[in-house]
Amino acid sequence: MNRANIHPTAIIEPGANIGNHVTIEAYAIIKSTVTLKDNVTIRSHAYIDGNTTIGEGTMVYPSACIGTKSQDLKYRGEKTFVTIGKNCEIREFVTINSSCQENSTVSVGDNCLIMAYCHVAHNCTVGNHVIMSNNATLAGHITVEDYAIIGGLTPIHQFVNVGTYAMVGGLSRVTHDIPPYTIGGGIPYKFGGINIIGLKRHNFPLHVRKALSKAFKLLYRSKLSIAESLERIEQEIEPYKEIVHLVKFCRGTKRGLMGLQEIAEETDEEECEEENACAATKN
Repeated sequence: MNRANIHPTAIIEPGANIGNHVTIEAYAIIKSTVTLKDNVTIRSHAYIDGNTTIGEGTMVYPSACIGTKSQDLKYRGEKTFVTIGKNCEIREFVTINSSCQENSTVSVGDNCLIMAYCHVAHNCTVGNHVIMSNNATLAGHITVEDYAIIGGLTPIHQFVNVGTYAMVGGLSRVTHDIPPYTIGGGIPYKFGGINIIGLKRHNFPLHVRKALSKAFKLLYRSKLSIAESLERIEQEIEPYKEIVHLVKFCRGTKRGLMGLQEIAEETDEEECEEENACAATKN
């Protein structure tokens, strides 16, 4: 039996899938294509639209807006999705748009804290345990890996990737990929090194932290090219899984790495051409 606590002023369209022990407060609006899993709380005046699924135990705070149409001008009404994981907090006035391109998804993982006024745009993937501080904004096609932290008032450029356990300071302007396990911030962006405190808090052993520090120095302090730095890392440092992930992330960059002059072979121009071709095909 479905036992939900729904305020009489809330508007829930027929067809919405409401789980057990869901709370929906005054004046919230839930559209017909929305799924709310068990123990979800939707606070007053929140608006949930589109093919949106919100996972168990997640709380959406007042005036947040989730699942509305992508702001990408290429959107032509195709079916897209939003998925929010378990036990997240989506704070006041957060906006999470739906995606662009048929059957694509904007996803937020489990146990994320998305603070007030943050924005997650089309085709973004946010991992588990991610923290976005107030007014942090993600443009389209961004991936934020698990346990990353993005400081307040920080915009992140489209197609950028933010690596796992990276900490991006507030009031930063992020235009290129942020390698995993690093800490930095500012305009221009400067790295402080490896996110030592964060790694300690998550019980990374000393030998791994030392290995990551050495890898960072080779990448950012040696004045070698990216390719040469990554070769040295593979040759000189024990291949712990964290080192393997760091190397793979850096080799896979399409926009280039923040703080380094070298840009990967696949340039922004090529990305634009790919998007234009995609749009032309749909038209």
